[in-house]
Formats: sequence, structure tokens, C-alpha cells
Amino acid sequence: MTRLHGLARITCLAACLGATSVAAGAVETTTKSLRASTADEAQAQLAAWLEARSIAPEVRAQVLDQWTASAASSGDLLERLAKAIALVEERAKPLIDDSQATVRANALPDFAWLAAPELEPFVSNNLRAWYGRSLAQREYYDEASALLADLDPNNVVDPASLLFYQAVVHQRLLAKDPGLKAIDRLLTDVDGSPRRYTKLAELLRADLDALEDESLEHISRRMDNIERHLGLGRADQKVRDIEDGVIASLDKLIKQLEEQAQQAQQSAGQGGGRSSGRAQGIKPGGAPAEQSTPAGGQGAGDVEKRNLGDEDGWGNLPPKQREEALQQIGQDFPAHYRDVIEQYFRKLADEGREN
Repeated sequence: MTRLHGLARITCLAACLGATSVAAGAVETTTKSLRASTADEAQAQLAAWLEARSIAPEVRAQVLDQWTASAASSGDLLERLAKAIALVEERAKPLIDDSQATVRANALPDFAWLAAPELEPFVSNNLRAWYGRSLAQREYYDEASALLADLDPNNVVDPASLLFYQAVVHQRLLAKDPGLKAIDRLLTDVDGSPRRYTKLAELLRADLDALEDESLEHISRRMDNIERHLGLGRADQKVRDIEDGVIASLDKLIKQLEEQAQQAQQSAGQGGGRSSGRAQGIKPGGAPAEQSTPAGGQGAGDVEKRNLGDEDGWGNLPPKQREEALQQIGQDFPAHYRDVIEQYFRKLADEGREN
């Protein structure tokens, strides 16, 4: 199992374990700047929002009754708030239905309104944190990023959940610096973070720290991202741009490998020449030949020029040479990267047939 796929399963496991809020009772004194709201504090914010909207008393009572009843089935404050808000805000109902669907829909419901400036910050911030988390759990990382990336954890009832899923989304989209920033805040600024979040965040940090741009690992993950998009039924311009970027990166990387191999061959050739000299009795430090001709050579010294092909034709290797290249790559990199290179060669072959 690759490290990428291992982390993907771990983050999915965190989602399966739920996103239960840690808020419960009295708030302890702490030097950390962030903490989850208690259930009473969240209810007070909900009641204040209902009052500000001038909701009819009977509807208000229904919302608060639903809030109280939901405590028995869920300790997740974000989910409880979302369901309570949906009793008043009609646009939130499709989001609730989508998050609970057992079959992936052909299209996501409209959620652009969550960022509308006229929407109350209490509703906008907490619904974005909740629905963005739901999208991330279902691998809609691009859409989740649009909702979560610029959210301030100070403005939601569960900052640990927000920061964790910001980190997950950034890690999956290879946004290294924002991902590390979210992880650092989760580990250092949030009081009482769930243990599963902190432990997984440490793994995510180690993973992002080791990730280097344009490395084969980086390219492999971008290809994984392409597969994810295609699995979601998407083959738009964004996906094609990612594919083009992968091909360009593989071009660059394989050229580097070719240059390294060429340098190694040249070094081996120079070493072979020294060995030949020693075989003919020339000691190190001995007198050089009087003429600049190979000692003991029988030929005229002419070198046959080899046709190396066009500059862009180096990737069109015959099957035997292609297999040799793959074997060499297998010696230098972990085995699962072979699939990446094979996909690259298939892409080149397809482009060649099209042209």
C-alpha cells in the first residue's frame, strides 16, 4: 500500500468515526485560543438567530424542540445546527438530503448561496463548515476547498473539525503550505481536540513535510487526482489541464533520468579507458603518449554518427527499450511508480496516433 493510499484510508476512517464535537460541560481554563462551543452556547446562538429573523413563535419552538431531541442521537454540533437551520432556511434542505444520500447524485445541489454576503455569518460559517466537511468525506475535495479554505475557525462552533478537514482537503489537493498551517493551528491552538484528529494531523504533517514539488510522488498524486475526477464523472478542462501538467512533469523528470544515465555512462567509459591503459603496462604517473592517438589502437579513429532522432521523439521508445527503461526506474523508485510511467507511455502513444 502506498503512503498516499494509506493516508486516504485513514482520513476516510476519521470520517467514518464521525465528527463528534468535544464540547459537553464546563469550559476549562486554557491558554489555547480556540475551543469548541458547548451545546448550551450553540443553542444560545441558534435562539439569537431565530429572534433576529423574527421567526414565528411556533416555528421557533419547533426548531428548539428538534435541537433538544437531536442531542440523544448526535453529539455533533455542526450537524445538529445544520438540521435545525434547515427547518427555517429552505435552501439548506437539499444540502441535508445530499449529505444523507446513500447513492451518489449526478450533480451536487446549489451551495453557492452559502457565501452570499447577505446571509447571516452564524448560518454561513457553520453551514459551510458542515457541508464542506460532508463533501470532503465523499472526495469532493475541490468543492470542499471552495467552502472551507478561507473559513476562520473562530467563527464556527467546532473549530477542530474545520481545521482538520481543511488540512485533509489541502493535503489531497497538494496545497502544502495551507495544509501545514491548518495542521499547526489544530495541534497548537485548539483546546480539547479529539484524539483521532490530532493523531491523524501528525501523520498528515509528516506526509506534507516530505512532499516535494515535481517529484515522482507528487506526479503520482496528481494522477490519482485525475482518477478521482474521472470517478466523479468529470472530464472537463480542469482535468485536461492536470493531465497536461502531469505529462510536462514526466517529460522533465525522465529527461533528468536520461541525463543522469548519460553521465554515468560517460564516467564508466572514462574509467574503462584508464583500465585499458593499465592493462598495457602504463603505470599511474607514467609518461603520456607522444601522439594524441589511442595507445595500441588499430582503427583510423573515425566515429560513426548515430541518429538520436528529433528532440521530442525520445519518448517513443520501442517495446524492448521501453521495458529496459521501466526496469531502470523500478530500481530507482518504489514499485508502484511503474504504473505512473506506464500510463505516461500510453499517453504518448495515444498522442502519436492522433498526430
